Amino acid sequence: MNRIDPASAEMPEIVRRAAEAKARLQHLSATATSPDGAVTVTVNTSGALQELSFGPRADELPRTRLAEAVLAAARRAQIDAAQQLTSVMAPVIGDDSAAMSFLREQIPAPESPAGEPRRKPPSDDDFGGPILRRGL
Repeated sequence: MNRIDPASAEMPEIVRRAAEAKARLQHLSATATSPDGAVTVTVNTSGALQELSFGPRADELPRTRLAEAVLAAARRAQIDAAQQLTSVMAPVIGDDSAAMSFLREQIPAPESPAGEPRRKPPSDDDFGGPILRRGL
């Protein structure tokens, strides 16, 4: 009897999809620009910086603000690149597979929009005042 294992029968298709994904990933990148246009950042699928450019507004920003703008734009581009990566890989590893779930879990949530300060979560250690207060 000459039976072909169903998994091995699918191998040529899996190899083809993997080759397509590899070719697409080699050219994939993501770009993000700061809201004021001072900074534009491009990263590859691994999040590595590929390009950094400064607009005219960059000259007006203090160094610390410029550095923050670079980092924020890079984070947005990295999230975009990671989301593109999952779109490319879904046909290869299966959209509802454990591997795909793991890949999606690695993508950080987008940050709050610019201008909204990050709020520190309330401390669960705070009981409303100093514990050594002498209220005699």
